[in-house]
Amino acid sequence: MTAPLDDSALDQLFRTARTYNGYTDQSVSTEQLHAIWDLMKMGPTSANMLPSRLVWCVSDEAKRKLAACCMEANATKILAAPVSVIIGMDLEFYELLPELFPHTDARSWFIGEGKEQFRRDSALRNSSLQGAYFIMAARALGLDTGPMSGFDNAAVDAAFFADQPNVKSNFISTLGYGDPSTIFDRSPRPGFDRFNTIG
Repeated sequence: MTAPLDDSALDQLFRTARTYNGYTDQSVSTEQLHAIWDLMKMGPTSANMLPSRLVWCVSDEAKRKLAACCMEANATKILAAPVSVIIGMDLEFYELLPELFPHTDARSWFIGEGKEQFRRDSALRNSSLQGAYFIMAARALGLDTGPMSGFDNAAVDAAFFADQPNVKSNFISTLGYGDPSTIFDRSPRPGFDRFNTIG
């Protein structure tokens, strides 16, 4: 039986963790990016499909290219962050299922006429799950994130996935060591009874 995490771990992952609008000057290493992936890839996805495709914008050039696709407020955050990450989704994820889920012919579930929406829904749902795992992995490793919408998906796809037309952007996140002066007071988090039903 797995023991519950202690309060300090729960605070770091959930209760005191925040979405940051800015970061300190402390850099993020390539080794840390690999460490995030090595944790987030372990989170469950349907049939282990792992549809997310990440672009880690580390160079100033890459961050400028990404910022040009975003609303002004988000562009400023991207340019200032140590790293900005595009969480994309591969709409042809099923081609890797013989490798990633060898227990059965899972690829056949997603091919054929009339499966386009099912494939897109599956890619979106599971890449979003992986995006959440990215956030939690970063927090577990002592880093902070700033996930965001507020960008032109088509422009991001053209700028970063032109050679992979099967990959589309889902959302973006900044990454680094958060600067507490850049966050607001925590917004309300309603209690259990307001949004939950036990059947």
